[in-house]
Amino acid sequence: MATFLYRVGRTAFRRRWLVVLLWAVLLGALGAGAAKAPGASDDDASFMPGIEAQRAFDLIGDRFPGTDANGASARIVFIAPSGEKVTDTDHRAAIDKLVEETGGGRQVAAATGPFQANAVSKDGSTAYATVSFKVKAADLTDASKTTLEKSIDMARDAGLTVEVGGDALATTPGAGGAAEVIGFALAAVVLLVTFGSLAAAGLPLLTALMGVGVTMCAIFVLGSTFGLTATTGTLASMLGIAVGIDYALFVVSRYREERAKGHEAREAAALAVGTAGSAVVFAGLTVVIALVGLSVINVPMLTKMGICAAGAVAVAVLVALTLVPALLGMWPNAVLPRRTRKTKQAGAGRSPERDNAGTRWARFVLRRPVAVLLVCVAGLGALALPAAQLEMGMPGAESKPVTTTERRAYDALADGFGAGFNGPLTIVVDAKGVDDPEAAAAAVAEKIKDTEGVVSVSPARFNEAGDTALVSAVPGTGPTDERTKDLVQAIRAERAGLEADTGATFEVTGSTAMNIDVAQALQDALVPYLTVIVGLALVLLLVVFRSVLVPVKAAFGFLLSVLAALGSVVAVFQWGWGAELIGVEQTGPIMSLMPIFLVGIVFGLAMDYEVFLVSRMREAYAHGDRPGEAVVAGFRHSARVVTAAAVIMIAVFSGFIGEGDSMIKTIGFGLAVAVLFDAFVVRMALVPAVLALLGAKAWWLPRRLDRLLPNVDIEGTGLTAGPPASGEQEIRPRETARI
Repeated sequence: MATFLYRVGRTAFRRRWLVVLLWAVLLGALGAGAAKAPGASDDDASFMPGIEAQRAFDLIGDRFPGTDANGASARIVFIAPSGEKVTDTDHRAAIDKLVEETGGGRQVAAATGPFQANAVSKDGSTAYATVSFKVKAADLTDASKTTLEKSIDMARDAGLTVEVGGDALATTPGAGGAAEVIGFALAAVVLLVTFGSLAAAGLPLLTALMGVGVTMCAIFVLGSTFGLTATTGTLASMLGIAVGIDYALFVVSRYREERAKGHEAREAAALAVGTAGSAVVFAGLTVVIALVGLSVINVPMLTKMGICAAGAVAVAVLVALTLVPALLGMWPNAVLPRRTRKTKQAGAGRSPERDNAGTRWARFVLRRPVAVLLVCVAGLGALALPAAQLEMGMPGAESKPVTTTERRAYDALADGFGAGFNGPLTIVVDAKGVDDPEAAAAAVAEKIKDTEGVVSVSPARFNEAGDTALVSAVPGTGPTDERTKDLVQAIRAERAGLEADTGATFEVTGSTAMNIDVAQALQDALVPYLTVIVGLALVLLLVVFRSVLVPVKAAFGFLLSVLAALGSVVAVFQWGWGAELIGVEQTGPIMSLMPIFLVGIVFGLAMDYEVFLVSRMREAYAHGDRPGEAVVAGFRHSARVVTAAAVIMIAVFSGFIGEGDSMIKTIGFGLAVAVLFDAFVVRMALVPAVLALLGAKAWWLPRRLDRLLPNVDIEGTGLTAGPPASGEQEIRPRETARI
C-alpha cells in the first residue's frame, strides 16, 4: 500500500498541471450539470418502513384517494383580547370571513372554522380553524400562501391575536452557509498558527473547498434520480470541510517533515503520500464504514445522508492523495517554514529532531500512566452519567423559539385546550370486509374514549368506499410526556380484543405516535449498528496495526468519548444546564436520530485520530524504537498536527451551534464536544497511558494470525531503509509493493 501510494504521489507531483486540470474540469462539468439538473422532489415513500405509525400513515394515503397524507396544513389560532371572547359578534365575523376566504383556494382541500367544529376553548378566549391542503408544504404556490397570510392579517386588524401552527407557513431556519463560513474562518486561523505560513495554511483550505465543491455538485446532479436534496447534503458539507482540511493537513505536514530531513521536493511529496497518505486512506475508510453503516437503521433519509457524507469523505481522500501533491509541485518551497526558506536550507540536509510540547507531554504520561488513566476514565465516566437519563423524541413546535408564530400557536393551544391537544393520536380503523363498518368504528372509538389518559375522541370519518375510518383521540398529556407513550401502548394493547369483537382492526399514527415509534425503533437499532461498525473497524485496525490490543483500546476509548458526549448533550439540551449560553430556548427530549448520528460520525472521527497518532508510533516501533520511545516519537511528529486537526473539527462543528434549527444545533454541539473529548482526553492522554502500561505487549499478534493477515505497510518500511544523508544518493522504494 505504501509503495503504491508513493508512486501515486510521485506521479501527481510530476504531472501536476494535468492533475490540477483534471480536477478543475471535473468540478466545472459537475457544476454545469448541477445548474441544469432538476430539483429532487424529496418524496420518500416512507420515513421509516416497518413501524406501525408508518403503516397506518401509508394506509391513509391508500384508502383516502385524492388527498395527500403528507398534505400541508395550517392551524390558525385566535386569541381574544383580555376580557373578551372569540364568540363576540365582531370577532366571530372576522373568523368566519377568514375561513371563507381561505377555503376557496385552488390547493385547499378543506377549511374548517372553530364554530363548525366546536373548536372553542371552555372560557371562550381561544379558538382555532384548520386549513388542509391537497399538496405538501414545499409544493404550495406563492398565491396560496399569500391568500392565507392576507386573511390572517385581516383578522389581526379586527383586534384578534392570530398565530399559525402547522407546516403551511412554517418558518424555516436560514441556510447553513454562515456556519460553514465561521468554521472555515476558524480553521484558517488554526492552520496559520500551526504552520506559520500562509501558503501552508491556504493549501488545505483550497483543496477542502475543491472536494466539497465536487461532492455537493455531484449531489445536485444525482438529486432527481436518487432523491438527494440540499438537506441530504448537510452532513456531506459538514464532514467534507472537516476531513478535507484534516487529510490535506497531514500530507502537508509530512511533506514539510520530509523536506526537513533533506529530501528534494518530488521525493518528499512522494514519501508524504506513501506514509501519511496510507494513514489517510485507512482513516477515511473507517469513516466511510461508519457512515455507510447508517443504512442498517432503515431510515431512507438517514441512509441518503450517510452515503452522501461517505462520498464526501472518499473525495477528500482522493484530493489528499492527488491534488495536494500536485499543488505542492507548483509551490514546493512556499509551504515550508519561513525560517527554512530564508536560510535556504530546504533540501540541504537533515534537521535535528528536537523535543517539543508533544514529547514533553508524552514523557509526562509515561511517568504517571496509572494516574492519567484513572483521571481520564473517571472524568469521562462522570460526564457520561446523564446519558443514562436520555429521552428521545422528534423536535416540534415546542422546541422552536418563542419569537416564531408556530411556538406561540403551540403555547396558546396548550393553554386553551390542554397539553395533549398539540399531539392528537390518529386511529385508522380498517373495517374492510366487516358487515357493519360504522358500528365497528363506533365500538373502537368508544373503547378508546374509555381508556385512561384520553380526554376526547372525535366521531369516525369514513372514506368514500366506507371501509376505513379515521378517529382522532386527544391525550391528557403533552406529545413528549412519557405518559403519552404509555397511553399509545395501552391503546394498541386493546387491539386484539376489539378485533375479536368487531372484526375490524386499527392502527395508531399521527405525529406523536410516529415520534414514539421512531424513537423506539432507533433505540432498538443502536446495538446492531454499533456491532456492525465496531466489528468492521476492529478488523480494519487489526490489519493496519498488526496488533490485537491496540484496536480494542481504540474501541474502548471511542465508547468513553461518545458516552461522555451524549451525557453532555442530555445535560444541556434535556436538562438545560448552560442552555442559555448557546441560545437554547426550550429543553426537552433529544432528537431521536441524534444518538445514532453521533455514534456513527464520532466513531469515524475517533478512528481518524487513532490512525494518525498511533501509525507514527507503529512506524517508530517497526524501525527499532523501544515501546516507550515509540510513543514519544509518535507525539513528536503527530501531536501538534492531531491537535490542529481536532481544533479544526471543533471549529467547523461549533459553527453549527449558532443555527436556528434545533436539530442542527444539537448535532453541532454533540460533535464538537465529542471531538474535544476524543482527541484531547482519549487520544492524547488515555492512549499513551494504556500503551505505557502494555509496553511491547501492545504490539503483540499471534504468529498464525500474523501469517494470515495482509501486510498493508502503513508504517512505510517498504519505502526507505533510512533517510539519505547530505550528498548521498536517495534510497528508492522496493519494487515489490507490500499490499
